[in-house]
Amino acid sequence: MNILFVYYVPSGGVETLNRQRSSALKEVNINCHFLYYRKERDLVNDHNAPTFITNDDDEIRAILHDGNYDAIIIISDYKSLLRFRNLEYKGKLILEIQGYGPKDIARSELKKAIPYVVNYGNGLLNPKTPHIEEIFDEFYPNFPKFSFNNCFDSNRFSYQETSTHHHPIVAWIGRIEDNKNWREFLHIGHQLIHLYNPNLKLYMFEDPTLSTPQERLAFQKLRHQLKLQQNLTIHSNVPHNKMPKYFSEIGESGGFLCSTSKVEGAPYALLEAMSCKCPVLTTDSDGVKSSIIHNYTGLYYTLGNIGEAVREAEKLMKNQKLRESIRANALLHLKKNFSPERYCNNFSEMLASLKIK
Repeated sequence: MNILFVYYVPSGGVETLNRQRSSALKEVNINCHFLYYRKERDLVNDHNAPTFITNDDDEIRAILHDGNYDAIIIISDYKSLLRFRNLEYKGKLILEIQGYGPKDIARSELKKAIPYVVNYGNGLLNPKTPHIEEIFDEFYPNFPKFSFNNCFDSNRFSYQETSTHHHPIVAWIGRIEDNKNWREFLHIGHQLIHLYNPNLKLYMFEDPTLSTPQERLAFQKLRHQLKLQQNLTIHSNVPHNKMPKYFSEIGESGGFLCSTSKVEGAPYALLEAMSCKCPVLTTDSDGVKSSIIHNYTGLYYTLGNIGEAVREAEKLMKNQKLRESIRANALLHLKKNFSPERYCNNFSEMLASLKIK
């Protein structure tokens, strides 16, 4: 069986998800192919599967003809449901929502998507994101809907033995844009440096091609204003296979991953950190609920409350008993609830429900 997954660019969490499920679904004889409309950097991580990059209708039509796809899963781009029908695709079309950023934008976009979904689509999919599920139920009460966790192979992306760091590292991963809330991270880091440890290191992992010049300028301005030049290191476009080493180092340094997002669908960075024994402090950005359980698999702080974030961060760094229990529980939770085997079962049940054989 051949399935085509369609998305805008090979970057971020969706690209990670695509590579994870390509490997997982192969085990149940589902061949994944991938179509991205464009790329904005030279690096495209190996999907171990046919991967196309084009936005040309004639080229896409040829891909559809040659691929003989039993189903196509379109991520976020609901207008492509009509586009693929116009390209004479007759099979099942599923719209997958991995996150639209702020809740008001998600609601607005999914409302605009109604005529495309009901007239040209066959199903809706999301990774157990509470606010997306609520919108699905409101706008698509009688439409086929599926909700299950993304998959994560904790054997392939896992903890690595690492050298000892003498100062804790606090990391952040995302785009320099408003919803990822980089400003809050800089303020939290600034407070931790001045109140907790002047030698604390801040690592920010980002893709510079995915931010606007204005946002980049604002970032540089705040970085200088808070005098973070000595403590802050920017890591741009780190290859995915290098990240286990970084996460392991952060965990062993006594630091943690800090997620400051306003709203998330199902962030992969948290799962990756958990798999490498790197504890997580996060906002309740909705999509994190399936991975982070407070005081058990990670810690929460209230969005916008920097004082609370600093207190929770200190707890995570100073309370060794809590820290070690979180590291252990997070890994067990990940292996149980995000396993490739569970994803394959859920995915196969979805296809069967839509009579895709």
